[in-house]
Amino acid sequence: MKGQAVSQEAKAVATGDMTTGSPMRNIVKFAIPLVLGYILQQMYLIIDAAIVGRWIGVGALAAVGASTSVMFLVMGFCNGASAGFAIPVAQAFGAKEYSKMRLYVANAVRVSAVIATAVTLVSLMLCHRILQLVNTPDDIYQDSYTFLMLQFAAIPLTFGFNLFAGQIRALGNSRQPFYFLIISAVVNILLDVVLILGCGMGVCGAGIATLLSQAVSVGLCVWYIRRHMRILIPQGDERRFDNKRTSILLNNGVPMGLQFSITGIGLIMLQSANNALGTTYVAAFTASLRIKYLFTCVFENIGVAMATYCGQNLGAERMDRVTKGVKDALCLMLVYFVFTFAVIYPFADWMMRLFVDSGEEVVVEHAAEFMRIANYFYPVLGVLTILRYSIQGLGYSNLSMLSGVMEMIARCGVSIWLVPALAWIGVCFGDPVAWVMADIFLIPAFLWVVHRLKTVGYRG
Repeated sequence: MKGQAVSQEAKAVATGDMTTGSPMRNIVKFAIPLVLGYILQQMYLIIDAAIVGRWIGVGALAAVGASTSVMFLVMGFCNGASAGFAIPVAQAFGAKEYSKMRLYVANAVRVSAVIATAVTLVSLMLCHRILQLVNTPDDIYQDSYTFLMLQFAAIPLTFGFNLFAGQIRALGNSRQPFYFLIISAVVNILLDVVLILGCGMGVCGAGIATLLSQAVSVGLCVWYIRRHMRILIPQGDERRFDNKRTSILLNNGVPMGLQFSITGIGLIMLQSANNALGTTYVAAFTASLRIKYLFTCVFENIGVAMATYCGQNLGAERMDRVTKGVKDALCLMLVYFVFTFAVIYPFADWMMRLFVDSGEEVVVEHAAEFMRIANYFYPVLGVLTILRYSIQGLGYSNLSMLSGVMEMIARCGVSIWLVPALAWIGVCFGDPVAWVMADIFLIPAFLWVVHRLKTVGYRG
């Protein structure tokens, strides 16, 4: 058994070590499956919205999208926390301290179960009040409530997938979670067709399809770890509760979760202001967000790759590779921005027609306008994601959380002043203003973190 464990560790080092070789190659190799996986997720969300919008109606599309910002807040906390729990795992892996790594894994599972249960119960109890707070229009309220309750019920599954997928990625393997997302997406689409078109379950069918597909992805992650990545499975004393390791996990995970939730508060304020404009604007907001996330996921996942890359190289005490990797990631981001501009500017209207029929030109026009304005500011978003996740990978999640506070303040300001003054145009500038404010904080914060770590070194 001991020889088998050593073999597993040697195999993991050989296949997932990001502390050697070209930083650009490491980042691209790791990021491509992440990007493809996220695109796949967004594609089946787009298909969800297209099926709902075209076969049920604009009102149903608005109902699915009325709580988008609320889901960003709740799921963002779960996703951020689970990603934060993977950072000490990546750092210990980079330092070749495998027993400590498994101790982190055991305590992360324990803490995640508690957090997921608490968040689910609170969310379910507050569902009605939440929809009231975001000014959900009366004509779509019941469908919005049904869909949101089903999304909240899936929180433990979402948390579980992100936790286990994050631990697999912490070892440098981003391919397997991508494959599992492919299977989950196919299951989701098939269930959409059966439940919405076949059984006539409407918005409820879309929610059930998402819940069941999440369950499939969790099961696949658990199966893969038990079958092929036993290096992650704690044995004997490695399963014990460790107060120090739990504190380190919480210090990484909670600030990352709160960062997304704090950002989500600003999004809720913005969506509440937009919902007050009427169902047409809610539908336009929903359609534009679906496509926006499809394009911005590349920035997000270059950032996610940087969190693992920086975490492993910090553990290996290779700060020179950290700064080189960040520069390479920024170059990669700018190349991608040029591509997005070439696609979004001429084809935004066409993309929005995927969601509504030809008679809804007002919805199409507003949604396309939102996409084009956001696109101008994509380089600002790219800097934000790369620096934010790099800071997280280096163990300074509190600073990342503060950048989320800056975003929240910016979006609240837009909601209070710009939207009442400029209506839909004000909504369109909600994201760009928030991204600029976050970068104003993150650029000096990153430079300070690098200087400090070069001085004091890794103390994991």
